[in-house]
Amino acid sequence: MPNKLDTLAPDPREEMSSFCPQYHAAVELVGRRWTGAILRAMMSGINRFSELCATIPGLSDKMLSERLKELESQAIVVRRVIPETPVRIEYELTEKGRDLEQVVRALADWTGRWAEGLEAAVAAEGR
Repeated sequence: MPNKLDTLAPDPREEMSSFCPQYHAAVELVGRRWTGAILRAMMSGINRFSELCATIPGLSDKMLSERLKELESQAIVVRRVIPETPVRIEYELTEKGRDLEQVVRALADWTGRWAEGLEAAVAAEGR
């Protein structure tokens, strides 16, 4: 007779197909160079363009602008123009963007366990 718990908690690996186009698109978006760092900074409360640039070493204005536009086009980030002198631009995570926090935290946890050699490997790739 099968255990009652077996029927309540299926093995998550059985539910995962070998390829999912939506998963692939999400990983490609979030995994783009600098995007993870931008999301992490925004999750910590940084929301101004200049602050984001200053917080993330090596990130150029041009690349930050590109990545923010991509995130905005996917409704992960919303851009707000504050009519002051000078005009202030702020970015905010949408509900969809804030929903990525568990993913970012899980990756941070994984990095904490397996980080040895990651920075060197990334630097060697010229990323």
